[in-house]
Amino acid sequence: MSDTPPLFPELALGVYVDAAVWNFGRMKMCHMVAESLDQLHAMADRIGVHRRWFQDKPGFPHYDICVAKRRLAVANGAKEISWHELVEFRRKQQTK
Repeated sequence: MSDTPPLFPELALGVYVDAAVWNFGRMKMCHMVAESLDQLHAMADRIGVHRRWFQDKPGFPHYDICVAKRRLAVANGAKEISWHELVEFRRKQQTK
């Protein structure tokens, strides 16, 4: 977990990143999810992730982001979660 205070805490409320374990070429990737699409897109804009990386999956809208962007998201207040916590987050989102 990061002890760095968020640079823009109003953007991060409800934004989460899981562990970077997915390979994409030579990069390690992770998922960035949020309580709302507005929060998700705001964080993506803040950390410089283009909308073309948005994955509009039914029941699991998210961005796939690399380790460097993950660090930026955490520095901006995103909460680090485990893969198991991500699964639980998805379940809760699908029941809303």
